[in-house]
Amino acid sequence: MVATHDADVLKQTPAKGSSEVAWFCVRSHNKHEHIAAAYLRRCAMIEVFFPRIRLRRACKHGSFWMTEALFPNYLFARFDRGLVAQVHYAPGVSGVVHFGVLWPAIPDQIINDLRQRVGGEQVFVFSSDLRLGDQVQITAGVLRGLSAVVTRVMTGHERVRVLMDFLGRQTSVELHRDSVIKNDLISVLC
Repeated sequence: MVATHDADVLKQTPAKGSSEVAWFCVRSHNKHEHIAAAYLRRCAMIEVFFPRIRLRRACKHGSFWMTEALFPNYLFARFDRGLVAQVHYAPGVSGVVHFGVLWPAIPDQIINDLRQRVGGEQVFVFSSDLRLGDQVQITAGVLRGLSAVVTRVMTGHERVRVLMDFLGRQTSVELHRDSVIKNDLISVLC
């Protein structure tokens, strides 16, 4: 994305006569995706696709459910190319993704595929249903990023035992169940 000054955006905005309704990628200010999405939907009457994920996170006081943007600082909006300047200056919006004077449109099929994967509510919920033999990735602690296989699920303690290759040998480790994610969930989002 090429950074431009506000005046440059107005100069580069397509002429009013050029009409093309399409999906565009909109960059929001940090942690303001929901503000940008709400404004574009309500005030500008623009169709918005703002996919999010809902997952349990572990902290020192226990675990909690958290919802966050699937693509941090980005959302998708469907509007006429002539409205680029209006979208660019919307509250919560940092700009419409562009490369020089080119604002690339996103094919409808890509948005439709994302919608199918995420669901109608635009929130993909990570399930913590773990079974023996599940391939997982560790998402917290010093072992973060390593792969393992579930060997025991301890439901009463919210813990799992996993087997992993560590320092050249197989090691069994007990982790909080919120510290691992199934590999097939990772592939759904990638």
